[in-house]
Amino acid sequence: MTMQREIENIPQTRNSVNETSPAQQPAEERQNRLEMIAQGHEFDSVIHDSVKREECVLEIKNFNLWYGEKQALFNVNMPVPKGQVTALVGPSGCGKSTLLRCVNRMNDLIDTVRIQGDIVLNGDSICDAGVDVIELRKRMGMVFQKPNPFPMSIFENVVYPLRIDGERNRGVLEGVCEHSLKGAAIWDEVKDRLHESGLSLSGGQQQRLCIARAIASEPEVLLLDEPCSALDPIATSKIEDLIRELRGEYSILIVTHNMQQASRISDYTAFMYLGRLVEFGPTVDIFTNPKLTETNAYVTGRFG
Repeated sequence: MTMQREIENIPQTRNSVNETSPAQQPAEERQNRLEMIAQGHEFDSVIHDSVKREECVLEIKNFNLWYGEKQALFNVNMPVPKGQVTALVGPSGCGKSTLLRCVNRMNDLIDTVRIQGDIVLNGDSICDAGVDVIELRKRMGMVFQKPNPFPMSIFENVVYPLRIDGERNRGVLEGVCEHSLKGAAIWDEVKDRLHESGLSLSGGQQQRLCIARAIASEPEVLLLDEPCSALDPIATSKIEDLIRELRGEYSILIVTHNMQQASRISDYTAFMYLGRLVEFGPTVDIFTNPKLTETNAYVTGRFG
């Protein structure tokens, strides 16, 4: 399947910084912005001044996506800061997971998808037709909502990315396995069980095993699609601790429905609504001093 990419006549979104507080917004705009978005009206995305685009690992530019005739993403412009945790939040169906899957081109697998715009990874466009998608995905690790260990040993789960890349040196594989399991904070729990099935682990352990597999190839970006949604509170706490430990070494983009989780683990937060980026900035500002009343209403649980 070939994804149709429309490069010509890309509509330029009007991203701008709105330095007014929610209380200073015009009353009509303050009350009706989300209703008007639902009716098809467009508003400027609010990108905080403190976001430094030159320090970003990813740059999403004027990005649109359609499933057949239905448009799911609208002129998204968003930087993803390097070495930081960026959370995508918003109501169900707002485009968070769709946007995340655009970053490693998983949406290529859907025949009806077409896109417009670009995503740049460390200076390289990832949307060009000539991009080697397999090589691109080696630059990114992805972890899904439900743990998905392969039906093989813990050891083989972790080194699988190296196996498919042709690595056969046992010493190299063992070193990567230990390093990755330590990086995923699960080595001490499984070091004497490496030849047992990954399916024998608990749900939380399976998710950390999947994270170990994701970082085994030393990706530039980690993509996490609600990685704690199927876990109990104790397992969730361990995954959150792990994400905090991985920041700095990896740039992390995470989708979450849990506002408390976003406030605990992320450095930056993007609020999305009906396929639009509404507001993006440092998490502390999004949660304590957002520019828009709509953002404040969402993160404080008044809708969504």
